Amino acid sequence: MRRIPFIDAAFPDPNMSRTRIEQRLARHQHGLLARKAGLEFPKQQNDATEGQLEAITRHIEIPWKKSQRIARRAASISACASQRSPLGRMKTEDRKRLDVLHNGVELVALPSEHRADEIAAELHDGFPWLGRATEEIWHSLRRSVQTGESGIRIRPLLLVGPPGIAKSHWARQLAHLIGVPGMTLEATAENASFGLVGSQRGWGNAAPGRLMKLILARLVANPVVIVDEVEKAGLAKSNKGQSFSLTDALLPLLEPMTARTWSCPYFEVGFDMSWIAWILTANDWRHLPEPLLSRCPPMQLQGPSNAQRLAFARRQGATRGLSDASVEAICATLDWAVAQGHQPDLRRVIRLLENAERL
Repeated sequence: MRRIPFIDAAFPDPNMSRTRIEQRLARHQHGLLARKAGLEFPKQQNDATEGQLEAITRHIEIPWKKSQRIARRAASISACASQRSPLGRMKTEDRKRLDVLHNGVELVALPSEHRADEIAAELHDGFPWLGRATEEIWHSLRRSVQTGESGIRIRPLLLVGPPGIAKSHWARQLAHLIGVPGMTLEATAENASFGLVGSQRGWGNAAPGRLMKLILARLVANPVVIVDEVEKAGLAKSNKGQSFSLTDALLPLLEPMTARTWSCPYFEVGFDMSWIAWILTANDWRHLPEPLLSRCPPMQLQGPSNAQRLAFARRQGATRGLSDASVEAICATLDWAVAQGHQPDLRRVIRLLENAERL
């Protein structure tokens, strides 16, 4: 995996800290006093001159007024240098949280087009009814290898289809297969932008969002982020009438040009979010705003056929270690439901499997 710069800000130079500047100024003052006293003061400080310097500084004491002046000047120089970086204006605890980004973050890439083919084949084998989405992912993975991209780059997807057809499950499996962290954001539970991108300083509960927390914890620039049931995200308003919509917060993150220098509301620093793989799911795209749809054209998907549903149940049953008799009993139940005119979704199938596990 390759490491890339992630934060759009220079970290403060440790040589410009107050302590180190004060040490350099004090050394210069000792040199002036030594020459005035007729002593030879070494021009360079190294292992060979360390003992000589200690002997001189022991016998020559800087006057108190001059030492205070040195301390004030060191503090002033350090403060000016710190102001050049936005990180220097942060609270110490916040700056420490960003220290892990000093050497960049990792970018996961595929070794070959053959690996892209294997991932697509495994996804299609597990979710054949989501073939359109798998094909789009397949092309993105192959294109990342063919163009020599530094890492996997997947265009944002908006998967639209009836509930219970495993759209989110498919996305989580995608993250597992390509070997990147995954995160699921339930739009119904976190309908405002705060949960995803964080809130600005000044708010009582100001904090970075789950997106920044994920990258700071895993140090991977291209995770898979799933926003489930995005059309059901609501709108939060402050006492001053400001609106904080999840869909509005997504817009700059879904556009590659703006995502490269996305500004975190909490840290107030730019970060490169352009490598994130966004998978949005919805049951009805007509409730979504046009700017979001222009960035993520809806991909209409259908639920599984009964044969595909039975194959899913058998595969999941084997994964869970269920006996053949238990799996066939579940399949018989699904066949009976279809014969009665019902079309059980995959959530119902998973509940049947879980009940069989408990039994």
